[in-house]
Amino acid sequence: MRKFDYSFLDNGLLPANLINLTGVIYSLKTGAEIRKDEYEKIFTELEKIAKVQSVKSSNAIEGIVTSDERIKEIVNHSSKPLNHNESEIAGYRDALNQIHLNFEDIEFSENTILRLHEIMMSYSGYEYAGKYKIDDNLIIEEDKEGNRKIRYKPVSAKETPKAMEQLVLAYMDASNNSNINQLLLIPCVILDFLCIHPFKDGNGRISRLLSLLLLYKNGFDAGKYVSFEEQINNNKGYYYETLRESSIGWDTNENTYVPFIQSFLSTLYMCYKELDKRFNVVNSKKITKKARIEATVLNSLTAISKAEICNVLPDVSPSTVESVLGTMVREGRIQIIGKGKNTRYMANN
Repeated sequence: MRKFDYSFLDNGLLPANLINLTGVIYSLKTGAEIRKDEYEKIFTELEKIAKVQSVKSSNAIEGIVTSDERIKEIVNHSSKPLNHNESEIAGYRDALNQIHLNFEDIEFSENTILRLHEIMMSYSGYEYAGKYKIDDNLIIEEDKEGNRKIRYKPVSAKETPKAMEQLVLAYMDASNNSNINQLLLIPCVILDFLCIHPFKDGNGRISRLLSLLLLYKNGFDAGKYVSFEEQINNNKGYYYETLRESSIGWDTNENTYVPFIQSFLSTLYMCYKELDKRFNVVNSKKITKKARIEATVLNSLTAISKAEICNVLPDVSPSTVESVLGTMVREGRIQIIGKGKNTRYMANN
């Protein structure tokens, strides 16, 4: 059986780039905390936007989708779910709200994990909500030709309760070690959770909720104001590849956490950088709407859609955004990527 032991994080042998990245994140975190104390109203608005994006993106990663309009209505409790997908979305909303509102009082424990799963599945009527799997499961992947193969065999249903107990105890032990950097510990725990795959369904979404819970409890709350889940969804190819790399040899204790740690920290770094950008844009009320739209597109680290720009700039109308984007394209300052609903914009180098 897998041995859960994070003491390797105390030996100082991790790649220097990971250590350096944690230092950058700590610095960005300090800056965000100072701003949050001074500009509470701005951060409240950013949180509202991020919550919608988190609910949308975490479900979209699993192929659970509905329209943007319906997402907003469900997140804002202005409409009840109308179908299965929307029931799943409503459940994630409630579980996310629990973490946003009560993370300081929520312990990382088996009871918490089971409770979050129960809440998340509460609208779907699943009989296994809040219960570990009772049948073995497999992680299946499909190649470009449509051929399927077993990518990974998680912990058996019989061994799952013991594995989850050991995971939680190992985290508690490591979290009490002052020599272990929590930013390095959290992704290791999340990887192990995903490799156990304790539920019949919902493992990915629960892993993202647990990521937020552990980050918030350790003071890294950028995901409250810039969706952590959206950053994963924007780069999910990279995310799944690092998950695959770090799960190789996991069952025999021969895996390396490094690729997944890198992916996790990069996602958090992107959240803090995006938070910095959004704060500057939203706080610059004296500059014109045109200039704010231009800054939003040109400073974006990834291609951005019109809808995403509207989310960042809620006081600017979609027609104004569209007009400015058209001008920027004609001037050759930005390029169009994709078509129709998938249209995004990126600065020309």
